[in-house]
Amino acid sequence: MSSPSMRRKSDFTKLIMAGYELDVNEGNTSEFHVTFHGPQDTIYAGGIYRVHVELPEQYPFASPGIGFESGTIFHPNVDEKSGSVCLDVINQTWTPMYSLVNIFDVFLPQLLTYPNPSDPLNSDAASMYLKNEKQYEEKVKDYVRRSVEKYQDRLRDKEEKEMLASQGSTDAPASDPFTDEHEVEMVCDEDLDGEFD
Repeated sequence: MSSPSMRRKSDFTKLIMAGYELDVNEGNTSEFHVTFHGPQDTIYAGGIYRVHVELPEQYPFASPGIGFESGTIFHPNVDEKSGSVCLDVINQTWTPMYSLVNIFDVFLPQLLTYPNPSDPLNSDAASMYLKNEKQYEEKVKDYVRRSVEKYQDRLRDKEEKEMLASQGSTDAPASDPFTDEHEVEMVCDEDLDGEFD
Protein backbone atom coordinates (compact mmCIF):
# COMPACT_ATOMS: atom_id res chain seq x y z
CA MET A 1 0.00 0.00 0.00
CA SER A 2 1.47 3.35 -1.01
CA SER A 3 1.99 6.20 1.41
CA PRO A 4 -0.61 8.52 -0.22
CA SER A 5 -3.16 5.70 -0.04
CA MET A 6 -2.44 5.17 3.67
CA ARG A 7 -2.72 8.89 4.29
CA ARG A 8 -6.09 9.08 2.48
CA LYS A 9 -7.49 6.32 4.67
CA SER A 10 -5.99 7.87 7.80
CA ASP A 11 -7.51 11.30 7.09
CA PHE A 12 -10.84 9.68 6.26
CA THR A 13 -10.80 7.86 9.62
CA LYS A 14 -9.83 11.04 11.48
CA LEU A 15 -12.88 12.81 10.02
CA ILE A 16 -15.13 10.09 11.44
CA MET A 17 -13.34 10.22 14.81
CA ALA A 18 -13.81 14.02 14.86
CA GLY A 19 -17.57 13.41 14.74
CA TYR A 20 -18.33 14.26 11.12
CA GLU A 21 -21.12 12.42 9.35
CA LEU A 22 -19.82 10.88 6.12
CA ASP A 23 -21.82 9.57 3.19
CA VAL A 24 -19.71 7.04 1.34
CA ASN A 25 -20.62 5.36 -1.93
CA GLU A 26 -19.72 1.66 -1.88
CA GLY A 27 -16.82 2.09 0.55
CA ASN A 28 -14.99 4.62 -1.64
CA THR A 29 -12.69 6.62 0.66
CA SER A 30 -11.48 8.82 -2.22
CA GLU A 31 -14.82 10.42 -3.06
CA PHE A 32 -17.52 11.03 -0.48
CA HIS A 33 -19.74 13.65 1.18
CA VAL A 34 -19.33 15.24 4.60
CA THR A 35 -22.13 16.85 6.60
CA PHE A 36 -20.81 20.22 7.71
CA HIS A 37 -22.62 22.50 10.17
CA GLY A 38 -22.44 26.25 9.73
CA PRO A 39 -20.21 27.87 12.35
CA GLN A 40 -21.86 29.22 15.49
CA ASP A 41 -22.04 33.00 15.99
CA THR A 42 -22.28 33.56 12.22
CA ILE A 43 -25.25 34.05 9.91
CA TYR A 44 -24.53 30.51 8.66
CA ALA A 45 -25.26 28.99 12.09
CA GLY A 46 -27.94 26.32 11.84
CA GLY A 47 -27.00 25.46 8.26
CA ILE A 48 -26.42 21.78 7.54
CA TYR A 49 -24.33 21.55 4.40
CA ARG A 50 -23.44 18.58 2.26
CA VAL A 51 -19.86 19.01 1.11
CA HIS A 52 -18.44 16.87 -1.67
CA VAL A 53 -14.84 15.74 -1.11
CA GLU A 54 -12.68 14.24 -3.81
CA LEU A 55 -9.17 13.08 -2.94
CA PRO A 56 -6.82 12.87 -5.92
CA GLU A 57 -4.43 9.95 -6.25
CA GLN A 58 -1.56 12.23 -5.18
CA TYR A 59 -3.29 13.36 -1.95
CA PRO A 60 -1.94 14.73 0.41
CA PHE A 61 0.68 16.15 -1.97
CA ALA A 62 -2.15 17.47 -4.13
CA SER A 63 -5.08 19.35 -2.61
CA PRO A 64 -8.53 17.77 -2.28
CA GLY A 65 -11.48 18.89 -4.35
CA ILE A 66 -14.08 20.53 -2.08
CA GLY A 67 -17.55 21.73 -3.06
CA PHE A 68 -20.86 22.52 -1.40
CA GLU A 69 -24.08 20.96 -2.66
CA SER A 70 -25.42 23.33 -5.30
CA GLY A 71 -28.16 25.77 -4.33
CA THR A 72 -27.67 25.41 -0.57
CA ILE A 73 -25.29 28.25 0.30
CA PHE A 74 -25.14 31.95 -0.57
CA HIS A 75 -21.59 33.22 -0.16
CA PRO A 76 -19.25 35.43 -2.20
CA ASN A 77 -16.58 32.72 -2.38
CA VAL A 78 -18.82 29.75 -3.23
CA ASP A 79 -20.23 29.27 -6.72
CA GLU A 80 -23.98 28.93 -6.27
CA LYS A 81 -24.49 26.50 -9.16
CA SER A 82 -21.46 24.23 -8.93
CA GLY A 83 -20.70 24.60 -5.20
CA SER A 84 -17.00 25.22 -5.96
CA VAL A 85 -15.09 26.96 -3.21
CA CYS A 86 -12.59 29.80 -3.67
CA LEU A 87 -10.20 29.21 -0.80
CA ASP A 88 -6.48 29.96 -1.17
CA VAL A 89 -5.41 27.28 1.28
CA ILE A 90 -7.06 24.62 -0.89
CA ASN A 91 -6.47 26.11 -4.33
CA GLN A 92 -2.96 27.58 -3.97
CA THR A 93 -1.15 27.12 -0.67
CA TRP A 94 -2.06 23.51 0.20
CA THR A 95 0.67 21.42 1.85
CA PRO A 96 0.70 17.80 3.09
CA MET A 97 0.79 19.20 6.63
CA TYR A 98 -2.92 20.02 6.28
CA SER A 99 -5.59 17.37 6.67
CA LEU A 100 -9.29 16.95 5.97
CA VAL A 101 -10.03 17.73 9.61
CA ASN A 102 -8.27 21.10 9.13
CA ILE A 103 -10.61 21.85 6.22
CA PHE A 104 -13.77 21.20 8.23
CA ASP A 105 -12.60 22.42 11.64
CA VAL A 106 -10.72 25.54 10.50
CA PHE A 107 -10.68 26.51 6.81
CA LEU A 108 -14.39 26.29 5.94
CA PRO A 109 -15.54 27.93 9.21
CA GLN A 110 -13.08 30.78 8.55
CA LEU A 111 -14.37 31.15 4.99
CA LEU A 112 -17.96 31.44 6.19
CA THR A 113 -17.01 33.79 9.03
CA TYR A 114 -14.86 36.10 6.90
CA PRO A 115 -16.06 36.27 3.27
CA ASN A 116 -13.70 37.83 0.75
CA PRO A 117 -15.88 39.83 -1.68
CA SER A 118 -12.84 41.08 -3.61
CA ASP A 119 -12.21 37.58 -5.04
CA PRO A 120 -15.75 36.29 -5.68
CA LEU A 121 -17.12 33.16 -7.30
CA ASN A 122 -20.63 34.49 -6.72
CA SER A 123 -20.63 38.13 -7.83
CA ASP A 124 -24.27 38.67 -6.75
CA ALA A 125 -23.42 37.59 -3.20
CA ALA A 126 -20.25 39.73 -3.19
CA SER A 127 -22.11 42.80 -4.43
CA MET A 128 -24.93 42.35 -1.92
CA TYR A 129 -22.43 41.75 0.91
CA LEU A 130 -20.75 45.08 0.13
CA LYS A 131 -23.85 47.18 -0.65
CA ASN A 132 -26.70 45.85 1.47
CA GLU A 133 -25.66 43.82 4.49
CA LYS A 134 -29.21 43.34 5.77
CA GLN A 135 -30.44 41.97 2.44
CA TYR A 136 -27.36 39.73 2.28
CA GLU A 137 -28.07 38.31 5.76
CA GLU A 138 -31.72 37.62 4.87
CA LYS A 139 -30.67 35.81 1.70
CA VAL A 140 -28.08 33.74 3.60
CA LYS A 141 -30.72 32.75 6.18
CA ASP A 142 -33.07 31.69 3.39
CA TYR A 143 -30.31 29.43 2.05
CA VAL A 144 -29.62 28.12 5.56
CA ARG A 145 -33.29 26.99 5.67
CA ARG A 146 -32.86 25.32 2.27
CA SER A 147 -29.78 23.46 3.48
CA VAL A 148 -31.71 22.10 6.47
CA GLU A 149 -34.66 21.05 4.29
CA LYS A 150 -32.34 19.20 1.90
CA TYR A 151 -30.62 17.52 4.85
CA GLN A 152 -33.99 16.39 6.25
CA ASP A 153 -35.02 15.09 2.81
CA ARG A 154 -31.80 13.07 2.61
CA LEU A 155 -32.42 11.61 6.08
CA ARG A 156 -35.96 10.58 5.12
CA ASP A 157 -34.72 8.98 1.89
CA LYS A 158 -31.98 7.12 3.76
CA GLU A 159 -34.44 5.84 6.38
CA GLU A 160 -36.85 4.67 3.67
CA LYS A 161 -34.07 2.84 1.82
CA GLU A 162 -32.87 1.19 5.03
CA MET A 163 -36.42 0.14 5.89
CA LEU A 164 -36.96 -1.33 2.41
CA ALA A 165 -33.60 -3.10 2.57
CA SER A 166 -34.38 -4.61 5.97
CA GLN A 167 -37.80 -5.79 4.75
CA GLY A 168 -36.21 -7.33 1.68
CA SER A 169 -33.61 -9.19 3.74
CA THR A 170 -36.16 -11.21 5.70
CA ASP A 171 -38.63 -13.69 4.30
CA ALA A 172 -41.44 -12.49 6.53
CA PRO A 173 -42.03 -9.64 8.94
CA ALA A 174 -40.80 -10.28 12.48
CA SER A 175 -44.35 -10.25 13.77
CA ASP A 176 -47.42 -10.78 11.64
CA PRO A 177 -50.54 -10.61 13.80
CA PHE A 178 -52.60 -12.52 11.24
CA THR A 179 -50.30 -15.53 11.01
CA ASP A 180 -49.32 -15.41 14.68
CA GLU A 181 -52.85 -15.41 16.06
CA HIS A 182 -54.87 -17.27 13.45
CA GLU A 183 -54.59 -20.59 11.78
CA VAL A 184 -53.87 -20.17 8.11
CA GLU A 185 -54.94 -22.76 5.60
CA MET A 186 -51.94 -23.62 3.47
CA VAL A 187 -52.59 -23.96 -0.26
CA CYS A 188 -50.31 -26.18 -2.29
CA ASP A 189 -48.85 -24.88 -5.55
CA GLU A 190 -50.67 -27.52 -7.59
CA ASP A 191 -54.03 -26.24 -6.31
CA LEU A 192 -53.23 -22.89 -7.97
CA ASP A 193 -52.14 -24.31 -11.33
CA GLY A 194 -53.94 -22.56 -14.15
CA GLU A 195 -55.73 -20.18 -11.78
CA PHE A 196 -53.82 -17.11 -13.02
CA ASP A 197 -53.65 -18.02 -16.72
